[in-house]
Amino acid sequence: MPTYKSSCVEQTEKIGAEFAAALSGGDVVAFFGGLGMGKTAFVRGIAIGMGINAHVSSPTFALVHDYGGSPTFYHFDMYRVNSWDSLYSTGFFDYLNNKNILAVEWSENIENALPDKHYRVEIKRGESEDDRIIKITKEGANNENSCG
Repeated sequence: MPTYKSSCVEQTEKIGAEFAAALSGGDVVAFFGGLGMGKTAFVRGIAIGMGINAHVSSPTFALVHDYGGSPTFYHFDMYRVNSWDSLYSTGFFDYLNNKNILAVEWSENIENALPDKHYRVEIKRGESEDDRIIKITKEGANNENSCG
C-alpha cells in the first residue's frame, strides 16, 4: 500500500476517510507513532469515511471508545498498557471478531498480541513541524500464499 504525506490535520483526516473504504468487519488497524503524530486525526477520518457522526477523541483514560456504525467501530489506546494482565483487562481480545473494526493506537505496546492479519499505519514527522509521513501496509496478507 502507498505512503502519504500530510501537512495538516485535515489532510490526515482525509487520508483516513479514504482508507476507510478498504475496511470491513474483522479488520484491525494498528497505529504506530509518537505523541502528537496524528493517530487520532487518522482515526477520526476513518469514522468519517465509515459515515459515523461521532466525537472522536483519544481514549487514553477510557482505553476504548465505541463509535457505533455498521460494522461497529472501536477505538483503543494502548499507551498505558504495559503487561499481558493490563491488556486482558481492556477486553481487547473480546472485540476481535469478524464483525468489528478496531483502531488501536500505541500498537507498539501490544505488537505481539495483534492478529497476524492487520493494517499497520506508521506516522512519522516529515520535513517540517506540521508534515507527516503516513505509511500503510497490510500485514499477513500474503502468508497463505508463501511457499516458506
